[in-house]
Amino acid sequence: MSQAAARRQTAPTPAAGEGAPFKYLDEAAIARLEIKKEPYEWGHVPDCMPQSLKEKVLADAPVIPTRGSYPIKSYFGLPRLRYGKHFDGVIQELLSDRFRKIVEKKFNMDLRNNPPCIVMMGNTTGHYNEGYAHPDSRHKIVTVLVGFTREWPYEKGRLRILRSSDRDDYAFEFPPEFGAMLMFKVSDKSWHGFLPQKGPRMSLQLCYMESDYYVRREYFRHGVSALAKSNPFLNKLIGIMPKNLYSLVNKGKR
Repeated sequence: MSQAAARRQTAPTPAAGEGAPFKYLDEAAIARLEIKKEPYEWGHVPDCMPQSLKEKVLADAPVIPTRGSYPIKSYFGLPRLRYGKHFDGVIQELLSDRFRKIVEKKFNMDLRNNPPCIVMMGNTTGHYNEGYAHPDSRHKIVTVLVGFTREWPYEKGRLRILRSSDRDDYAFEFPPEFGAMLMFKVSDKSWHGFLPQKGPRMSLQLCYMESDYYVRREYFRHGVSALAKSNPFLNKLIGIMPKNLYSLVNKGKR
């Protein structure tokens, strides 16, 4: 196998076991995370990975050509992310029982029957319907976000912990930079979003889902979306979709 082919590993390898120590995630830093109670349950880790790993992890990160989120798994041959071994190492630690137990402890809950799902965003266009405020699907239990952007010098585009559906009514801003982690318990109050900003915006989303059915549905939905975005005409059509229609389409996923 060529070096380029090896770097574009597609299928995740089996997740690390509960007892396997982390090589990429900084367990001590994540363990220090403090869960805030207002406006809902959330917490932030500035550096969940050592900055010394930044270059080799980003060198193995997937190339995402368009806006929107892409899945790490594929159903029916739909598009999926391709990445190398160091990025895969981060993925496997996030999918591990060891990481799940940290999240369980933070939120005082049992997630053993809530399978994980991972999708990733790579770019934003600055269009008005990006970053719209939403509380996340009712089929998601906990959401974990990890930044992979080399730097984020913009005032806009930072994910906001919102007190309401108003994107200007925020309690905290999360920069999508390498190693930054945000996690929150999903509820009808867990509003979040960001102000549109054009630029590369690498951000991974891990969600513990209600069941395997919703994991498959999420991967399929994002796969179909990725396929549509690969078509220039459909991608342009999605980009100009009116905000009220965009919200209506996504309403059933909340």
